[in-house]
Amino acid sequence: MASTKIATLLIRTIAKPISNRLKTQAKEHERFRNFCVSLAQTMYRTEVKLRTGILGEPAKHIRPLSETKAIDSGANALAEGFLFTVAAGLILGETYRTARNQSKRRDDVDEKLEKLESAVSLLRAQMTEWQKRWEEEQQRNDDLARILTQVVDISTKGGILDEVQGLHSFQGEGSEESSRKAQANERTS
Repeated sequence: MASTKIATLLIRTIAKPISNRLKTQAKEHERFRNFCVSLAQTMYRTEVKLRTGILGEPAKHIRPLSETKAIDSGANALAEGFLFTVAAGLILGETYRTARNQSKRRDDVDEKLEKLESAVSLLRAQMTEWQKRWEEEQQRNDDLARILTQVVDISTKGGILDEVQGLHSFQGEGSEESSRKAQANERTS
């Protein structure tokens, strides 16, 4: 960016001596001088017609400029036209460069936005999956808490100990009775 501005300044600086050279060439070369005189006379006639038209006066006979004034005026017009063309070209070039940079920047921003949107959608999908897992774990925790509460309730009421002791006594009676039956069967046989 700085190099572009330096180049613009350089071109403007070089354009001024070129325009001065155009002025001197207009005075030295016959064709160039004739072109400058013709340009200056046309500009002068147009200016006088516009001025008289604005003031509401009719345009009478317009005296032509002297050759020296015409050469100077034409050479100045050419030099100013050259400087204007250079300045306009630089402005258009800068406008084009800025538009191109903005377009590139806009494309970069669009690309980054697309990446961010895809990342957000991926994160949303992961969040949904994690939420589903969390709900499953929550249900599992609720089931385990319910079972633990039932176990604690049974053990605090003494029911589990009674049930375990009842099972042992029942198994003990059953084994004595089965051994008696086994002995009775042996006697009969």
